[in-house]
Amino acid sequence: MLRLDLTAEPRWLDLGHGVRLRVAPLTTALMVAARSYAALEALPETASDEARALTFAKSIARIAVSDWEGVGDADGTPVLVTPEGIDALLEVWPIFEAFQATYVANGLLLDAEKNVSAPSPTGTSAGATATARPAKRRARTARRG
Repeated sequence: MLRLDLTAEPRWLDLGHGVRLRVAPLTTALMVAARSYAALEALPETASDEARALTFAKSIARIAVSDWEGVGDADGTPVLVTPEGIDALLEVWPIFEAFQATYVANGLLLDAEKNVSAPSPTGTSAGATATARPAKRRARTARRG
């Protein structure tokens, strides 16, 4: 069942290691904007799937992330959210994996769900259309000999 969350408020996303991101809801508009991001279009056709996934995640994060906690410079001083900072943060493998699993994957799973048949409303065949023609004669019953 698809559960609609109609709140348009940003929420905090815990990525572990003391890092939290304040992200906008992963909407269609956000995904479309991320797909048309210049960095994705600049990738060569020979770019690996991994390079595309990282660039796509960075594109989404640059649009979605409005604040963060637990992110600092080399001295441990908290830093403000910047596009370059977001890119650097997602270069940290465990952070990238957590962002992919808890934020990006939710949108991609819903996107993938539309590529399969929806279950019938009241069972496996309730919504099915009959493909066989009706029989022309009444069926005979077995007789005792």
